[in-house]
Amino acid sequence: MKIIAFGGSNSQHSINKHLATYAAGLFENAEVEILDLNDFAMPLFSVDLEKEIGQHEIAKTFLEKIKSADIVVVSLAENNGSYSVAFKNVFDWSSRIMKEVFQQKPMLLLATSPGPRGGASVLEIANNALPRYGAQIKATFSLPTFSTNFNLEENKISNAELDKELKDIIKSTF
Repeated sequence: MKIIAFGGSNSQHSINKHLATYAAGLFENAEVEILDLNDFAMPLFSVDLEKEIGQHEIAKTFLEKIKSADIVVVSLAENNGSYSVAFKNVFDWSSRIMKEVFQQKPMLLLATSPGPRGGASVLEIANNALPRYGAQIKATFSLPTFSTNFNLEENKISNAELDKELKDIIKSTF
């Protein structure tokens, strides 16, 4: 089983990339590939630019990565209550090539943030929108107050109750 995982942020210190990496590592007998959205940086999408340059090769590469997965693990950063521009831009370029960006792959959809809502707003938006783009969202999980509930040195959830919740979701769903 192959898992493609990424954090929906272009921050070099993305807390969502940490969460996605941790969650992907909880799957048994899985080959895990962690994507970095910085490797998929493209000019800001516009129909005018698309008309000028055509389908972007980097978006094609992103779609190939998704195609190679059996399961997709995504942890979305929340910027002003919505997707980060880094995720949205990759998503926009990719969706112009293939509407079903996530290609009917089972998805574990996550979010975390520094605050107590744990990215709840972006998680709700994505849970409603991404299925229209081929995401088969099997489960969601929000990690509130990242700095309190995640140990960066050990790269794992430090709150035993929340850690058990995520492990139970993965075990019972996938």
